[in-house]
Amino acid sequence: MKYSLVLLALLSLTTYAQETKAETTETKSKPATIVQTIPAPTETTINIVMPEQKSPPVAPVVEKAPQAKAETMQKSEEKGDVLQENKPLLISVVGQGVAPTNTTSPAQAYALAKRAATADAYRLIAEKVKGVRIDGQDLIKNMMVKRSTVRTSVQAMVRNANIVETTFKEGLCEVEMEILLSHSQFAQ
Repeated sequence: MKYSLVLLALLSLTTYAQETKAETTETKSKPATIVQTIPAPTETTINIVMPEQKSPPVAPVVEKAPQAKAETMQKSEEKGDVLQENKPLLISVVGQGVAPTNTTSPAQAYALAKRAATADAYRLIAEKVKGVRIDGQDLIKNMMVKRSTVRTSVQAMVRNANIVETTFKEGLCEVEMEILLSHSQFAQ
């Protein structure tokens, strides 16, 4: 079975090589070719000729000079992405929570959905301020992915966050929350 698949692959490559050779003789221009020798399971050797494919040019990696890095940081500070000493930063998020179906009253469903949405909003603020830790693990067996696991976590303490608006519609509660950060809160 293995040998028949190998033979089929080699035959298709030789057919491709012959078609390419016929095309190059028709155009009367000889492109650069790569010659590769593959030993067959028997004592014979098969030569495969494939045209060389030109790859697109690769741009060299150039590290930015310190001055260019300073300019990039200055532009991001102008956009408001960085916490500056004299300018507070407002972070606004929308947390979502779904009401469970096994509640005894609509008021209980609303309260649980609002609690879930508030917790989600706190998590979103913590992710924006502190960042997210991501751990990934893949189990590969026989060159196939059997199990892929990605875990995200954030650890932070959020204080002085204010709920701006709460909406509840069709079992989905959305809580808009914002926090005002100042440089003095993070100065050490």
